[in-house]
Amino acid sequence: MKPTLLCISQSFAPDTTPTGIRASKLLDRLSAQWDITVVTEARGPHGVDGVRVQSVRSRRPTRLFAAIRRLRLDKLLELAVWPDDSIFWVVPAVLAGRRLIREIKPSAIVVFMMPYSAGLVGVVLSRLTGVPLVLNLDDSPTCTDMHPYFPTRLHYHLARKLEDFYAASADAVVYVSETNLDAVRARQPEHVRQRLHLVRYGADRTDVRQQPTRDTHFEIAYVGAMSGWWALIEQDAPPAGLKRLFRAWTRLGRYERTVLDQRTSSPAVIGRAIVDAIDAHPDWAGRVRLAVHGNPYPPSVVARALAGAAVDGVVDVSGPVPHDEVARIIAEADLLFLTLPARTDGSRGGRISAKTYEYLATDRPILAAAPQGENWDYLQDKPGVWLVAPDDRRGMSEVVQQLAAAKFAGTPLSFDRRELSGQLSYDTRAWEFAAVIRAGIERRRDGEPQARR
Repeated sequence: MKPTLLCISQSFAPDTTPTGIRASKLLDRLSAQWDITVVTEARGPHGVDGVRVQSVRSRRPTRLFAAIRRLRLDKLLELAVWPDDSIFWVVPAVLAGRRLIREIKPSAIVVFMMPYSAGLVGVVLSRLTGVPLVLNLDDSPTCTDMHPYFPTRLHYHLARKLEDFYAASADAVVYVSETNLDAVRARQPEHVRQRLHLVRYGADRTDVRQQPTRDTHFEIAYVGAMSGWWALIEQDAPPAGLKRLFRAWTRLGRYERTVLDQRTSSPAVIGRAIVDAIDAHPDWAGRVRLAVHGNPYPPSVVARALAGAAVDGVVDVSGPVPHDEVARIIAEADLLFLTLPARTDGSRGGRISAKTYEYLATDRPILAAAPQGENWDYLQDKPGVWLVAPDDRRGMSEVVQQLAAAKFAGTPLSFDRRELSGQLSYDTRAWEFAAVIRAGIERRRDGEPQARR
């Protein structure tokens, strides 16, 4: 009989969040070594063969939250609900996990986060039962790219304490960013540092079937949500009167660790770069466009932002797409675009996008508009990647012109990245993750003194 694992992943297939995709891909492969049961809030069909899934409803006061948001009092939720509104899922998940532990007697409890409240489920279950605990943090609670500000300084200190608490409570902790891992490791005692591990996101080349692209058009694709729509709108039409007072209220007491230029998390700069490329080549009008897939914002907000940036003529935006469609979309593009918000203080960022790995699993050219930091460093030596600053309009235009000219001349560029397949593969990631789970189990088995835990 195979050993068993109890996995806690509030987001799981069919969710298309990075956490849901990562957990589903890894557990699908780990099921060859372990009998796996997953506790999640996601509703099926889950489509992960060999994995038992139990959906658990949250006790979140949905109607109350909706009423507060309708009254535009979201700030009250930011202040009062900690670490996030998924805290209301913790008790139901603990109760479900307790029953399952008695039934399946797992070798370890593995928790996938975000959201961060899910880690509390694992800690409680591990302390109640003595089962080894492995925590996977997709993004650090103190990563300044993901969390450039907190509602108050107290909330920042609480997030830092929570992260340190997770590191001290778990038998092994997994990060996806080496920069974030190093920052957390530096402030831990020596016996805790040994528990921290790096297992990056992955991408499978078998998910991508290369498709012929249209000869008459040059399409740039971006897959994922952008966050800079309101920043573009406010740049074009700054809030005044009551709107200005309301914005001041929402920012009252905010503790900012760094300032991100959210306008660069939008199609504004790349859109203007496309316009510049068309101005230099008038016969390209209507033939070079950016397609943004996976946008969750209302169409009215997107339309205002695109019009204000004067890029509505070269940018198409569509809503969320199933993850299975992502491979087809990026395989059909002539150029894959990636952007992360610029850091106005010039400091290094720790975030690395899951799109980075998905893009590298294709043979498509990649234009990465990223600040200095983890994502930049990882892409720097990869074939077929053009790196520019998030606000480098001229640099983007030069790349678009180079690649579009090659396409229209009948010699489109592609890049053989098969040598990266093993490194990027979820088979490799699952092997790395399995090693971390075993290390956590062995650490608990070796009897590390409880006082140090």
